[in-house]
Amino acid sequence: MRILLVEDTPDLAEAIMERLRTDGHATDWLQDGERAVSVLGYQPYSLVILDLGLPRLDGMMVLQRLRSGGNHTPVLVLTARSGIEDRVEALDIGADDYLVKPVDLRELSARCRALIRRTSGEASSVVQYGNLRFDRAAAQVQVNGISIDLPRREFCVLDLLLRHQGKTLSKARIIEQLCSFDGDEAPSDNAIELYIARLRKKLGHSTISIRTLRGIGYILHVDTRT
Repeated sequence: MRILLVEDTPDLAEAIMERLRTDGHATDWLQDGERAVSVLGYQPYSLVILDLGLPRLDGMMVLQRLRSGGNHTPVLVLTARSGIEDRVEALDIGADDYLVKPVDLRELSARCRALIRRTSGEASSVVQYGNLRFDRAAAQVQVNGISIDLPRREFCVLDLLLRHQGKTLSKARIIEQLCSFDGDEAPSDNAIELYIARLRKKLGHSTISIRTLRGIGYILHVDTRT
C-alpha cells in the first residue's frame, strides 16, 4: 500500500519510513501542510499519517480541507498534542485514529494495518481466501497449509489484487502503489507482467485466479466452491 507521512521532524520521519517500508508499504514524506494538501489533490493514498504542528499549514487545517473536499482517505493523526480537546477536535473533523508521541513503531504499524483493513472491509490481518491464507502482519502466504515464498513486491502485488478482488487494476495503478516519490525505482510494465506470471505459477494450486484483460489490466477472482 502507498502511505503519505506528513511530519516535520526528520529523525522521526526517517524512522517511521524505514518501519513502513519494512512492512512493505511505499511511503512518501512531506514536511509542511500546504504541500500535503497540494499532493493529496492529485495523488491517491491508502493512508495518511498526519502531524498537527506543521509549518505553513497546521495539521488540523490539512485534515479539514481534506474532508471538506470529499477525500475519504483514512487519516492517522500522530502528534505531541495530548490534550483531550485536541483529540476530540481531530476526531470530529474526520481523523480515523489518534496517537500521541512518542510512539512505539510496532503499535504504529498495527494501527496502520487496522486502518487499511477497515477500508477493505476486513476485520483481521489474517484472511482466508478459499485455500489461500494471507497474513498481512507477518507477510506470509500459505496454500493448503504450505508456506509460499513471495518476495516483497510479489507479496505487495498479491495484496493489491486481493484487496480489489473482482475489480480490474491497471498496470499504472499497480506501479503507483508500489513506489514512492523518493523510494525504490518504479517497476516497468514488463516487471509487472513478470510479477503476475510468477504469482500464477506459485499459486497454481490455490483457489484464486488472476486474469489478464488485454490493454486494461488484471483482475483476481476467488473460487469459493468447495
